[in-house]
Amino acid sequence: MGWFATGDYDLAREILQRGIAAIFLIAFLSARNQFPALLGDTGLLPVRHFTAVVPFRRAPSLFQWRYSDRMLRAVAWTGFVLAASVVLGLPQLGPAWLPMLVFLLLFAGYLSIVNVGQTFYSFGWESLLVEAGFIVAFLGSNAVDTPVPVLLFLRWLVFRLEFGAGLIKLRGGREWRDLTALFYHHETQPMPNPVSWFVHHLPRWFHRGEVLANHAVQLGLPLLLFAPQPVASIAAGLIVLSQLWLVATGNFAWLNWITIVLAFAAVDDASFRWLGGLFLPGLREAPAGGSTAPGEQPLWFVVVVLAVVALLLVLSYWPTRNLLRRRQLMNASFNPFHLVNAYGAFGTVTKERFEVIVEGTDSVDPGDPTAWRVYEFRGKPGDLKRLPGQFAPYHLRLDWLMWFLALGSRDTLWFEVFLARLLQADPATLRMLAHDPFAGQPPRFVRARMFLYRFSTPAERRADHVWWVRTEVGTLVPPVTLPPD
Repeated sequence: MGWFATGDYDLAREILQRGIAAIFLIAFLSARNQFPALLGDTGLLPVRHFTAVVPFRRAPSLFQWRYSDRMLRAVAWTGFVLAASVVLGLPQLGPAWLPMLVFLLLFAGYLSIVNVGQTFYSFGWESLLVEAGFIVAFLGSNAVDTPVPVLLFLRWLVFRLEFGAGLIKLRGGREWRDLTALFYHHETQPMPNPVSWFVHHLPRWFHRGEVLANHAVQLGLPLLLFAPQPVASIAAGLIVLSQLWLVATGNFAWLNWITIVLAFAAVDDASFRWLGGLFLPGLREAPAGGSTAPGEQPLWFVVVVLAVVALLLVLSYWPTRNLLRRRQLMNASFNPFHLVNAYGAFGTVTKERFEVIVEGTDSVDPGDPTAWRVYEFRGKPGDLKRLPGQFAPYHLRLDWLMWFLALGSRDTLWFEVFLARLLQADPATLRMLAHDPFAGQPPRFVRARMFLYRFSTPAERRADHVWWVRTEVGTLVPPVTLPPD
């Protein structure tokens, strides 16, 4: 059944299964660490309030039945352990249904988290992980050859991800068409990393080249993923290289890493052997075929895979139509199970960087300018002398929401509750921060000021030892305090 299964993509299957499982592992760890403080019983947007008004059919989730922080942690730890088992390769040693079962449990567990996560889980890479986890479930185990229809659908996923992002840029801000987008992006992206300052100061001709390369990668290479080998493998390799550049220059949670993993759906074993032969020439003489003995696929496995792929092809109608629309939706799900989504980001690039700086004071006089002290966040810019950190693929959800807040997001309820939690010195909230200036004690007042931030110039860096320069532009929230008991 060569049309259905092949032994020529066994290494790709290993990377796909273990790679997606590794990202699930990080995602469940992030949920265990952050979800209770953000969305738990005393969180900023409690799940119970959400499920009281949003029915199961619109947001399928285990937590529609009942939510508790203990149950959330149980789901997160279960997902962590299951994902770790795949990273170690254990389910892959069993029958074809075993990794299928494990990945479907990962899919159901993380879908349950995403569907009640509200604004803190509204990022495109959440849907991407859910969709990828579902599709990879049907790659089988070492007992069967790799099913070709699943590999092709994974390539279709990468196509939607990259081509959709390319189209959203061409249809978006003029800066993508006049090749100036990267004059600003490294400085204004949600969470710069330790390399961003240095790349921002590269010559403008280099940044124009970055934009041209981006257009070539996102609008040209995805089509070649469906070409014969070795063209498909070369296209996938170039996509991987472009994603590694994004990894090196920013913090986008696991978006770039999951794209790298998914691109290997187009890389055959012969290409791996050729690449390995560059360093170990003996590998080029390795025999063709996969690690499993060829044989008939179990009938149930063929039926299940074909039925699932048929369903996914039907669901592809909506994202395909979206790609053809002039008003293309960005990071949109068309069903509550987050299967076959639309992707794309940064249709426009912010030209200026605004930051919300949160401060507190224990003075009885909020008008005393010397008494205010700053709450420092883990990832977002604050202290001018602090080099931006590297956090991806871990996702700092609170810091990302602070970036959207500074852009003028109308979704501010969570921030109002956040300020109240600071006034209460809520331990769970304070643990999400890098520095609490009051050492666990409640301040009398808190406030939020707006600043315009920019990277320091090399001269300013040498003279003042700062990575950022800022100018105050106004007050977002004036001094507030808790009402008396």
